[in-house]
Amino acid sequence: MSVSNDPIMKEIPEFYEHRLANGLRVLVAEDHSLPIVSYQVHFAAGSRYEKPGITGITHLFEHMMFKGTKEVGSEEFSRIIQANGGTLNAFTTTDNTSYYENLPADRLELAIRLEADRLANLQITPESLEPEREVVRSERKLRSVNTPFGLLIEQLFALAYEQHPYRFPVIGWDHDLKNLTLKDCQEYYRVYYAPNNAVVVIVGDVSADDSFKIVERHYGHLPPQTSPRATITPEKPQRGEKRATFKKVSQVGAFFAGFHIPGISHPDLLPLQILCGILSTGRSSRFYEKLEKPGKAVEARAEMGYPPFFSMDPGLLQIYAIAAPAVSLESLEQEVWAEVEDLRQRLISGEELSKIKKQVRSQFLRSLQTFFFKGLLGGLYQVRAGDVRLLYSVLPRYESITGEDVLRVAQKYLKPENRTVVSLKMVSQSEHEELGELA
Repeated sequence: MSVSNDPIMKEIPEFYEHRLANGLRVLVAEDHSLPIVSYQVHFAAGSRYEKPGITGITHLFEHMMFKGTKEVGSEEFSRIIQANGGTLNAFTTTDNTSYYENLPADRLELAIRLEADRLANLQITPESLEPEREVVRSERKLRSVNTPFGLLIEQLFALAYEQHPYRFPVIGWDHDLKNLTLKDCQEYYRVYYAPNNAVVVIVGDVSADDSFKIVERHYGHLPPQTSPRATITPEKPQRGEKRATFKKVSQVGAFFAGFHIPGISHPDLLPLQILCGILSTGRSSRFYEKLEKPGKAVEARAEMGYPPFFSMDPGLLQIYAIAAPAVSLESLEQEVWAEVEDLRQRLISGEELSKIKKQVRSQFLRSLQTFFFKGLLGGLYQVRAGDVRLLYSVLPRYESITGEDVLRVAQKYLKPENRTVVSLKMVSQSEHEELGELA
């Protein structure tokens, strides 16, 4: 596929596409500026696809994929890549699980061979499962239970979503993690770790035709699987504000709020990203000037992600604030909503709009300096939106956003009826203990 002749648009990778007979989709972008390559495999496997009883299985599998195959021993995958001058990692989200290796271009086939091997031959045994289960349970405690606000954010999503699986935390519920069975894991691997449920992305100093041939050689024999049955219930429109209180030992008060917004393919997302920037990006933002600089808030933010990390299905635009000592949370929240309401009532100035558009555009262009991010753009737009070509609309869309667009999306989405709020109420240690153990 070709991109515009605009010099700035030339920063956007041009992806060549190929699809194997087994359904595996392959995207390759040639970039000969450096003798390196980013090899990525993105699976349509995330907490979005889970159900009660198996929450957290997707993230657990991110760990399991490093536990060895018939040919490569446990943790040997990482050592081989690093010994060949590469780096690697993986991440799990609501909508995808992704694996990547960044390494010298002449080691591309090594990465392809190793990834294809663990897609075909992963060893899932009680001996490999049990230690990783405990690692993930410990990770849940570290990242959610024992952090200042992790459980508030979990409560926010569980309250905002009544039906859609975005209500589940990516890390999973501890009870489900404890009770996942070997059979659960084997079936999840069979269904979701199939070639027809994956997108391979290659960006770097390579030939597209040669890359397609190497991928065919290592992946072509793998059988497709019947696509998982879609059981995802769309979230119904919210018809009134929802509120909850979370009691916890804390030195500060805080609240987290979420507003339902569309999914990745919707044209309103980029104006909403601009709106978040106006509220909280940099020292000239409204939240900084009105709340942080005067010492009313330790921190105040509006965030919803950025391309290509917008959620596949309708997600949440989050606004949160942490009160400074001696500042009441109720008064801070009122001031936050006053700033939001001002955006809903008044057209922003051309100067304010121009500044934030330059910021988000510059951030996007800086990210494009790495082969890794270029690969994420292609892979995540393909997995989450079903169309890699949507990435070519990002920069032109930023340029076309007007103050009227920002006003319109503020009025449409940031209304109180669409708002869910969870407030942290500070309690003593004894009351905290009386409420029961956190898990």
